[in-house]
Amino acid sequence: MGSLLLKALNVRVEGNGDKILVFAHGFGTDQSAWQRILPFFTQTYRVILYDLVCAGSVNPDYFDYRRYSILDAYVDDLLNILDTLGVERCFYVGHSVSGMIGLLASIRRPELFTKLILIGASPRFLNDKDYHGGFEQGEIETLFSAMKANYEAWVNGFAPLAVGADVPDAVREFSRTLFNMRPDITLFVSRVVFNSDLRGILGMVKVPCCIIQTSKDVSVPASVAEYLKTHLGGKTTVELLRTEGHLPHLSAPALLAPVIRRALSRS
Repeated sequence: MGSLLLKALNVRVEGNGDKILVFAHGFGTDQSAWQRILPFFTQTYRVILYDLVCAGSVNPDYFDYRRYSILDAYVDDLLNILDTLGVERCFYVGHSVSGMIGLLASIRRPELFTKLILIGASPRFLNDKDYHGGFEQGEIETLFSAMKANYEAWVNGFAPLAVGADVPDAVREFSRTLFNMRPDITLFVSRVVFNSDLRGILGMVKVPCCIIQTSKDVSVPASVAEYLKTHLGGKTTVELLRTEGHLPHLSAPALLAPVIRRALSRS
């Protein structure tokens, strides 16, 4: 099971440091999203990279709709990878939904994680009575309809919005990995992510966390970073990145890497 999973999810180990660092990508990308960040860390860390099962770089036959209808199945994959590789302790960097996957994993196995670094993570994307997630239900439904009606047009509209900053290379790269995904899988995963609400579990997270938030993110309002800081159960810091967009590892890697490094050194 373990070695099959490593192969299926394209697990790679780079670098040769003593400490282990996991990079987990977010929705719509794959592990290649970290390629501009990687050189900053392979000298000092053993870096584990893998693809979420929904990524376009993974054989879609592995995507079990019933199983992956909840985020816990992605947590199982992460923990199975770490166990198969014999990891006893690691630092974890998770982008977007992988931030939440990391939080859930740390509740199950707190001894496994020294620190979690969450980039553009959100416990809930929908607005609620006393909570600003950034989206109304109607806006989400419009997004799903656009995705279903014309996937290509949706990607061409969504990618520049998500990248936020004026970085054509990053838009091209995000578009490429979105186009690699099978549209039905993209829609299904979007529904799972946008309908999830993890606010209730935040207090159970005892591992130290660093939240990295850009100055303007179309997917995650700045108030969400403060919400996480207030409600997470362990010691939590927030780092504001002076750039726009939801994918700073694609659009501003030279700005993001030192912030990740600083967060790692303060563990």
